[in-house]
Amino acid sequence: MRKTTKRRLGRGALYLIFIAAVLLLILLADWATLQENFFQIDVAREQLPEMITVAAKNTVLFTLIAFAGGLLLGILLALMKLSPIPPYRWVATGYIELFRGLPALLTIFGMAYALPIAFQVNIPGGAVGAGLLALIMVAGAYMAEVIRAGIQGVPKGQAEAARSLGMPAGRTMVSIILPQAFRIVIPPMTNEFVLLIKDTSLLFIAGSTLATREITTFARDSVVTSANATPLMMAAMLYLLITVPLTRVVAILERRMARSR
Repeated sequence: MRKTTKRRLGRGALYLIFIAAVLLLILLADWATLQENFFQIDVAREQLPEMITVAAKNTVLFTLIAFAGGLLLGILLALMKLSPIPPYRWVATGYIELFRGLPALLTIFGMAYALPIAFQVNIPGGAVGAGLLALIMVAGAYMAEVIRAGIQGVPKGQAEAARSLGMPAGRTMVSIILPQAFRIVIPPMTNEFVLLIKDTSLLFIAGSTLATREITTFARDSVVTSANATPLMMAAMLYLLITVPLTRVVAILERRMARSR
């Protein structure tokens, strides 16, 4: 038997196993109980349109704020880590390692409760502001490493050519290096945006008001009031509607960049 025939038979067997497993799950599932607990149309109807106009809107807004703040912080940290001045490198490295190592949930808790108690400060925006500050700090640590890798991925000849033309180092970085670095890091930065969308679900630990609930908090509160898990399924579908197109964009960008190389 030829190798190609063996491969085809092997793939066919894997497809059959997959189809059999799916059919088995379908047959074993208690669809009546699932519908009663997770897919109640009346409960879903009660959550609309507020789940979209309030919860989904807040999720997107919080993500944009955290991403913009994290991007600015990430650029600063990346430049500090690449600085020829050792103390700057030490501070940036310590910050990045710390906030990449800590769970985002603990960082949000620290910003919302520990920081005000320790330093007697009121963070603008209250609980939500503290949570967003924590997400910015965490996102900045991750973005810093992505941006640093992008800067180092720009050919050194670009900076040397700019210096030979008499361009100052600061202007070279802003006008020559960073634009090319951002072109390199677009796919991983988009991935970071997707992760931030999901990380906004952790803001519940800081507390929220009726007007500042994001998708997960809204769904959790609705589960309590309706005594049904349908709002959680709606939340899951909303997250997928937001994140799946973005992940497809990342895949397209990665393919285009691979072809351009």
